[in-house]
Amino acid sequence: MEKTSIKRKILTGLGLVAILCVVCALAFLLSGWAQYLFVEDGEHDVQASEKEEEAPKNLEEAVRAAVDFDHELDSYTPLKNDYKFYFTYKTVHPWWDAVALGMEDAQRQFLDKGINITYEYMAPTSASAEDQVKRLREAEKVGYDVIGVDVADEDIISPVLDEMVDSGTKVITFSSSDAANGCKRIAYVGNTHNYEDGVDLTEALCEKLGYKGKVAILVGSKGAPCHEDRALGAKHTIAKYPDMEIVAVEYDMDSVDNAYTLALKILGENPDLAGFVCCNMSNPVGAARAVTEKSSSAVIVGMDHDREALHYLEKGVIYCLGVQDCYSIGFDTLQLAVKIADGNLPGELFPEEKAEPTTVIYQNDAPLMLELLYGDIS
Repeated sequence: MEKTSIKRKILTGLGLVAILCVVCALAFLLSGWAQYLFVEDGEHDVQASEKEEEAPKNLEEAVRAAVDFDHELDSYTPLKNDYKFYFTYKTVHPWWDAVALGMEDAQRQFLDKGINITYEYMAPTSASAEDQVKRLREAEKVGYDVIGVDVADEDIISPVLDEMVDSGTKVITFSSSDAANGCKRIAYVGNTHNYEDGVDLTEALCEKLGYKGKVAILVGSKGAPCHEDRALGAKHTIAKYPDMEIVAVEYDMDSVDNAYTLALKILGENPDLAGFVCCNMSNPVGAARAVTEKSSSAVIVGMDHDREALHYLEKGVIYCLGVQDCYSIGFDTLQLAVKIADGNLPGELFPEEKAEPTTVIYQNDAPLMLELLYGDIS
C-alpha cells in the first residue's frame, strides 16, 4: 500500500509538472502571437508601406539609369592637343543622333581641358554595306587619327577592317554592331548582348501571350550583327514553346515605312497574329502603326527609344521596349578614340569590349522616359 501511494504521488507530481509546462508553453506562444498581432501590427503596416513606396522608387531609378547623361572624362591625359577622327554608321537615323549627343558632350569636355577634337560623323540615307566600304576606303586615304565604324554587315565589313589595320590604320567599332569574331579592329564600345536582348524581349512577349500563338519577326537590316543577333535570340526563344509559331521573318532595312508596309502584309496574311518581335528602333513604330490601323490585338515588343514608339508604349499599343544607352556609347567612344590615337591598346586603360546596358521598359515607364529624353510631360 505504501509503495502504491508513493508511486501515485510521483505520477501525480509528474502530471502536474507536465500540465504546468504545457500551460507555460501556451502562454508563451499566445503572448508571441499577441505581440505580433497587436504590438507590432503598426510596425508591419509601416514596413509594408515602405516596401510599396520603395518599389516605384526603384523602378523610377532604373528608368532614369537607362540613359546616363551624367558623364565626366576619366583621368587619362591625352598626349596631343589636336585629334581628328572619322566615324561612320549604318544609316541616318535618330538612334545615331542620340549617340552623337554623347560624342558632342565628350568633345566639349576635352575642349575645356585645351584638347581640340574634330570628327566626321557620316552615314548613308539607307543602310548599305557597299556604301560603308566606299566610305571606309575614302577615309583611310585622309589620315585620320582613328576611324570608327558601326558595322553594317560583318561578313562584308570585317575583312575590310582587317586590311585597314594591316596597312597601319587605327580602327575601332562602336554603337550596336561589332565586327566578326577574330577581326583585327582594336576595340569596341556598345551593345555586347544583342542576342540576350532578343531573348529578353521575346520571353516577355511569350509570357504575355501565355506561351501560345503566331509571331512575326521584323529584323531590320540584312547582315547587321545587332539585328541578326536579336532575331536569332527571338527564334531560339520561341522554339522552346510548342504552342508558338513564327509565321514571318522580314527585313525592313531600318525604315519605319518599310516596317509599316511589311507589318500590314503580315497582318493581312495572318489576321490571328498574336505578336511582333521588332529588332531595331524603326520597326516597333511601323508595326504599331499597322496594328493600330488594323485594330489588331497583336502584342508588340521591340527596341529603343523612338519618340513615337514611346507614345505607343504609353498607350499600351507596344508592350515593352529595350532601351539602349546611346548617350554613353557616344561619350565612351570618343574617349576610347583619344586613347587609341595615342597608341594605347586594350589592357589596364580600357577593355577590348566596353559593354553598354539595355533596359527593358513598360507602359508605366513611358511617361518618365518621354520626359527625360524629349521633355514631353503628360
